[in-house]
Amino acid sequence: MKQFSKATALALLLSISGSVVSTAVLAEPDYAKIEERKKAKTKIMGERVGKKVVKAFELYNEDKIDEAITLLRDIEASDDYDKATVDRYLGQLLAQKEQMSDAAKYIAQAIKPEALNFKDQADTMKLYGDLLMGLERYDEAIKAYNAWMDYSGDQDPKVFALVAQAYFQLKNYNSVVKNADKAIELSKEKPVKDFYQLKVGAYFELKQYKNLVEVAETMVKVFPEDAKVWTNLGRFYMQTEEFQKGLTVMQVAYNKGYIETETDYKVLASYYSLVDIPWKAAKYYEQFINEGKVKRTKPNVSALASYYHAAKHIKEAAKYYEEAAKFDNDSELYRRAGALLVELQSYPAAIERLNKALELGSTKKGSIYSSLAEAYLYQDKYKQAYEAILKAQDDPSTVKFAKSWAGFIKDKAQRKGVSLK
Repeated sequence: MKQFSKATALALLLSISGSVVSTAVLAEPDYAKIEERKKAKTKIMGERVGKKVVKAFELYNEDKIDEAITLLRDIEASDDYDKATVDRYLGQLLAQKEQMSDAAKYIAQAIKPEALNFKDQADTMKLYGDLLMGLERYDEAIKAYNAWMDYSGDQDPKVFALVAQAYFQLKNYNSVVKNADKAIELSKEKPVKDFYQLKVGAYFELKQYKNLVEVAETMVKVFPEDAKVWTNLGRFYMQTEEFQKGLTVMQVAYNKGYIETETDYKVLASYYSLVDIPWKAAKYYEQFINEGKVKRTKPNVSALASYYHAAKHIKEAAKYYEEAAKFDNDSELYRRAGALLVELQSYPAAIERLNKALELGSTKKGSIYSSLAEAYLYQDKYKQAYEAILKAQDDPSTVKFAKSWAGFIKDKAQRKGVSLK
């Protein structure tokens, strides 16, 4: 909450909290009645009460806030206007002391009789809403702002935005959207990003991703120099599976130098994979890892390997699967590296990785033994190949393949005059 001015006692008397909050989308206020309120005769405090109030603010200006509060509490005012005025000042000072519950109590008492002059009454009603928001009494805050708008007839975009925030806390997301829309409408000349973000948050919670994307697309048009709106839109296209659009936006953001977070670098690379350009995904991801923009962690290196694998760049894929495996001796990643090395005809290296996977307790033994059999076979090591393929038959997932290969290996060994015993 804003601190009250301490320049002079008069300035304090005229000051009021300036934070703005308001209502849900309301019926039209009664402007004729509002004009009557504005034209009402200005009231002033009685002499006895007025002297005590001035004394209280003299104490305040001397930084004797507690003494000022005590003096104001002791004032016995019989007139509605005098009492409401004293309660108003008490509420302000207690708010400055961050005694928000007590402040709200006195402010509520000040506004109840509608005895204050028009501007003071309106400002105090708004302050009451502010205090209730600070106390997280959101339902009451919305009602307070409704009353403020009905009384004053004022409309302020920040007001509607703060009401939208209150509804967000109450999980009434449709009302968030309505109030955020009003805030946006009232601030067309000077658009405020936060007002749009309220709609984004509401649509996300409602899982209305197409609406979310529409808002984000508008934000790119309204705030074209804001880096975050570009990367947010790029991410949101993931939710609607509009991968080509997402790629276009993220590539523009990258070209403009708007990408800053690790997540956004990863999103850009992943989009290339999602639009079936895994080679470019791999090249970007590799670049980002080497530049330190994406951390060199096991999951990230493994993802890089998978991109190269999908792009059929087998050598690079095998290299990065093995690098990822070394983080914590991952048997599955060693198995993948070994299998790819078989494809590359790097048989000794393949055998080493595949045996490492077995040592580490891989559960995919049938697949490993099948790959080992292939690696041994193409080195003319028929006995080792045959032993491996027999072990592959113990795994239900590879038994059919292993049996057919066992016969093939046996026949080939016999033709070469190699005993398998």
